[in-house]
Amino acid sequence: MRDALRLLRDRQPIVPVAGCTDLFVSLNFGTQAGTRFLNLWRLDELRHIRLHRDVLLIGALVTYREIIASPHVRARLPILAAASREIGAVQIQNRGTIGGNIVNASPAGDTLPVLAVADATLVLASLDGTRRVPFNAFYTGYRRTVMRPDELLLSVEIPRVEGRQWYRKVGTRAAQAISKVVMAAVRAPAPRIALGSVAPTVVRVPRTEAMLASGGSIEDAKRILQSEIHPIDDIRSTAAYRRKVSANLLAAFWEQTSRLERYS
Repeated sequence: MRDALRLLRDRQPIVPVAGCTDLFVSLNFGTQAGTRFLNLWRLDELRHIRLHRDVLLIGALVTYREIIASPHVRARLPILAAASREIGAVQIQNRGTIGGNIVNASPAGDTLPVLAVADATLVLASLDGTRRVPFNAFYTGYRRTVMRPDELLLSVEIPRVEGRQWYRKVGTRAAQAISKVVMAAVRAPAPRIALGSVAPTVVRVPRTEAMLASGGSIEDAKRILQSEIHPIDDIRSTAAYRRKVSANLLAAFWEQTSRLERYS
């Protein structure tokens, strides 16, 4: 690990890589700015899923397949396993890592809304030491983060999540497609809702959450939600479609979790 951090400090510019599921895509499209790469794949100390003092710890190099198979994840954060099942084909799930999904900083990252509603914390390291950054403060803009060039993401810390969890991805296909809209939510006394592909970064929607927490109608919450997100037209969809789908997902989350509560 220290060798990797030393290279990051002394050999800039250099791009850390692991699963490389996006690297060749960006190279083929000519959008990859870096030309020198640091392979992290063999840093086994970043491959762990464990509980520590009631906090779920997931190493940055844990793959989607390992998340899907983990009894800790299925028991504590099943929507993270659900998101991982919808990322690409088996080959992608075997190589892609949660750390890569996070630092890639795409607003369409399928695991990112889950980590947003879970109030996760990211552990970053450099030769100067480690620091912890709340997940919801990590992104500063489209594909931009607070991480410095000499830092690596070590792990994700996820506290216990109380309340019913809910996740949906809307894409051209159920998997192997970038999401048009993705939503993760938690039904609790203070609901938490996050969406991807509707703004430059993954977003929480605090005014929508507050409306539902106060007992407001779902119709009012849908209107507020559509004012809190900022989708765009692109090759996958239109802004109007994304607003409509986001509102429909919100209604589905509220109705389905309400029904579960009534019959539990």
